[in-house]
Order: sequence, then C-alpha cells, then structure tokens
Amino acid sequence: MVIYKYYSKVINGKEQPNIQTLSITSHITVKQTAKNMKSINLLLFLLLAILWGTGWSATKIALSYVPSPVFMLHRFIFSTITMSPVFLAIRKRVQGDTKTLKRLLLLCAINTFGVMVTNTGLEGESSGIGAVLTYTQPLFVSCLAVPFLGEKINFIKLIGTILGFIGVILLFLGKIHLITLISPLLLILGAFLWAVTVVYYKRFLSYVDSFVTNFFQWAFGIIPLGALNLFLGRHFFPQEPMYLWMVLYTSIGSATIGWTIWLYLLSREDVTVVSSSSFLIPLIAMFSGWVFLKENISAESLLGSMLVLLGVFLVNKSNKCNR
Repeated sequence: MVIYKYYSKVINGKEQPNIQTLSITSHITVKQTAKNMKSINLLLFLLLAILWGTGWSATKIALSYVPSPVFMLHRFIFSTITMSPVFLAIRKRVQGDTKTLKRLLLLCAINTFGVMVTNTGLEGESSGIGAVLTYTQPLFVSCLAVPFLGEKINFIKLIGTILGFIGVILLFLGKIHLITLISPLLLILGAFLWAVTVVYYKRFLSYVDSFVTNFFQWAFGIIPLGALNLFLGRHFFPQEPMYLWMVLYTSIGSATIGWTIWLYLLSREDVTVVSSSSFLIPLIAMFSGWVFLKENISAESLLGSMLVLLGVFLVNKSNKCNR
C-alpha cells in the first residue's frame, strides 16, 4: 500500500521519482518470486538477474569500441576459453548419440543467430530499451509453452504475463519516440528466438547437462562469427583496458555463469515461472544504466516497475494454485 501511494504521488507530479523506491520495488518482486522457487534455485536466480541486468550496460559500453560482430566473436571466444577446463573435466557427461548431438547443434545455431540479432539491434539503442524489448521473451514463452510443452496458461497467468510485458514497456516509455524501426524489430526477433531456445531446450534437451549445453552454444558460435568477421575484414582487438574488462565481464559473468544458471533453472523449474520472473532483470538493467550510463529514471519507469511487480505476483500466484 505504501508503494502504491508513492507511485500515485509520482504520477500526479507531487513527488519526484528516486532510485530508493525502485530498490524497494525490486525487493518485493524478489519476495514474490521466492514463493515458487527452492532456496538454492532462488539464490541462483538472483545471481543470474544481477549478472544479466548489469550485463546490458557492459555490452553497451563494449559496443562503443567495436561493431557488434567483432564484440560477439570476442565474447564467444573468451566464454569458450573460460569454460574449457571445466568442460574437459566433465566431458564424460556429453551425450554421444547422434540424435542428441543434432539437437544440440540446432539449439546452438538458433542461439548464435539470436545473440547476433540482439546485439545488432542494441547498437542503435540504449541499454535500457534493449533490455525492455528483449524481455518480451516471457510473452513468447507463455504462448509457445502451451502447444509444445503442454503447460497450462489460465486467465490469471495470462493477465499477469501481459501486465508484466506492459510494465516492461512502460519502464522506458519516455524514450520510445527516439528509436528507429529496424533496431526494435531486431531486438524483438532476438526475444522470440530466445523463447524458441527456451522451449526447445525444455522439451528436447533438459536431460543434457546444463554446463555441457552452454559450452556447445558458445563454442559452436565461434565458427559462423569467425567466418562473418573474416568476410567483413574485421579481425582486431581494441587496445583499451575498459573494452577488455567489458568483454571479460560479459564472457565470464553473463555467458559462462549466467547462461549455465539459466539452463539449470529451466531444467528444474516451471519454464513459465522462470521466464516471467526474469522481468526483474530489466529493473536491474535500469538501475545499472542509471549508475554507469547516467540514464534518467522517469515516472513512467516507476509505474512500469509497479506493473512488473503485479505481473510477477499474478504469474507466481497462479502457478502456486495449480500445484
């Protein structure tokens, strides 16, 4: 109720938005998510949210030094190198049958193309709008999970997902007029492809070790990205410490640790709960953009936060009632 009264004052112009209230909103959102996840999985999800939320600012900073194909190649290479020692130690977990390998290669191809599309779209957008449009992914997951995974989507879950989506859009409503047509379409396409990988992994590859799957994703991506950069004549690495740090952070944090946690959670939690709870990540991306990129927080952003909170609450409440 306190949060509701505060948002009402902001919308009516009686109060100025501040980052402390955003932090409170994020805290309540986490509490609602916690009700539908085991303790260890909740901690992993919170780590994932921090890594991916701050990763948007890191990616945006890195893209100020090089074009997206170059940055993606560097990120894929560093991610593969980082994961290689662990992969070699657990290589016996790799499923050697032809069917599994074919499915892994298809997943890798979709993931690589999705990451390429998302990063290309992010070149023309702020880190905030990039996160907003990419996290329309749970909407696509909710739709795809019904026919392909047999998951039920009742009225409450549907309303919660839609409200969460609207909230994410409102987070940066004040900036929507600045975007071009191509970039948002690429980001939305990236969100759809991400949703496809989520459902595909859940249905066909959830029995495969999550770390093995993650390693294959990044290692496979080096081939098409390397060929693309060779064709474009781009094979340089900026001699800037900041760029190196951003590549390391997004490679080790977002890619190696983050994606492994994501795949692990997908194999052990309801796919709709995990995807819908990821609406928390744009809130962290907004906070990260405010700290590192000096992006402003508007009244629309705070209203969007409240809708995200409500959406996550409804989705999680619906899943709890159905269990």
